Amino acid sequence: MASTPVINLRRGHAVRHNGDVCVVISHELKTPPRMASYVQMSIRSVATKKVSNLRLTSNDSMEGVMLERIPHEYSYKDSAGHHFLHNETYDDVVVPEEIIDLVRDYLIEGQIYTLLFADGVVADIELPPSMEMTVAEAPEGIKGDSANNANKTVTMETGLVIQAPLFINPGERLLIKTEDGSYISRA
Repeated sequence: MASTPVINLRRGHAVRHNGDVCVVISHELKTPPRMASYVQMSIRSVATKKVSNLRLTSNDSMEGVMLERIPHEYSYKDSAGHHFLHNETYDDVVVPEEIIDLVRDYLIEGQIYTLLFADGVVADIELPPSMEMTVAEAPEGIKGDSANNANKTVTMETGLVIQAPLFINPGERLLIKTEDGSYISRA
C-alpha cells in the first residue's frame, strides 16, 4: 500500500513500522505555540502486541497496511481468551486480552462487533458509534428535578460507569456513545 501522511492516520488504521504490522491505538496532533506541529501516537504490533509511543513531525509518513473488516458476534470468555463467532462460517476467533482491554466496557454477549484483521491476525476491534446497554446500578431516581440538567453516576451491565440524568433507574436501557462513554438517550 502507498505511503500515508501521519497527519491523516486515525485510531484503527494499520501501518508498517520497523517491519511489523501495527495498529494505531491513539493519535493526537499537537501544535505548541512558536514550534512546529507534531503527531503524538501509540501503535500496537499485531505480532508481538507491544505498544510503541511515537512522536513524528506532521510532514512524516508511514506505509499503510490494508485491514480486513469482518463482523463477528461476541460469544463468551474463558481461559483461552474472548471468543467471537463469524455469523456465516461459524469460525471461532479468540481475541487476546491486549486487544480486549481497549473495548472491555462495551463487550456484551450476542452483540456484533467488527474485527480488524491484518495478515490474517486480529489487530483490533471496531465498536459501533453507539450501543444499547442496561443500567445495572443507579442511585434512587429523583422525579421533577430536570430544570438544572443535573447528572448522577450510574453503572452499566458491563461495568462501564457513566454520567446520566437523575431520572434514570436500574434496569433501564440507555443509548451510550462508544467514543467517549457519554449518555445519549433512553433506548
